[in-house]
Amino acid sequence: MARSGNQGASAPAARAYPSDRIEERPAAQGIMRWSFVLTWFMRVVAVLWIMKGLSAWAVILGIWTPIGQFEARSTGYQATVIYFALIDLIAAVGLWMASTWGGIMWLLAVMSHLILAAFFPGIVSGGVLTVAFFLTLMAVYLAVAWLAAREI
Repeated sequence: MARSGNQGASAPAARAYPSDRIEERPAAQGIMRWSFVLTWFMRVVAVLWIMKGLSAWAVILGIWTPIGQFEARSTGYQATVIYFALIDLIAAVGLWMASTWGGIMWLLAVMSHLILAAFFPGIVSGGVLTVAFFLTLMAVYLAVAWLAAREI
């Protein structure tokens, strides 16, 4: 098969666009590579968020509670648990892949948890320790992401 002249020229042009994956960015020459720190921070948080998402699924499936208790709860409680069962695992996958959308989905999941905990404390647990932990994780993520963006 003969190749057209346009196919060879499109490959370098396609690589000219930056990837949204953090580990595919060019490496900095500094002592501390903040993109490396960001990637591993995101992966550690991804493991935590996988556990958080799976715990929501455990509530839905009746693993930690008696079977049928989830269905007996209010519709607001059921919707909230299902929401976190989905968004936490989606955010965890994005964080593990160290992609930009993963960080955004994770920030959405954390902010959703904090807002719902503030306005609906009977549905979403929001103790002082949980809020402080989530706010600390957010601050560290934003700081490391900012430092990683500056090293490019």
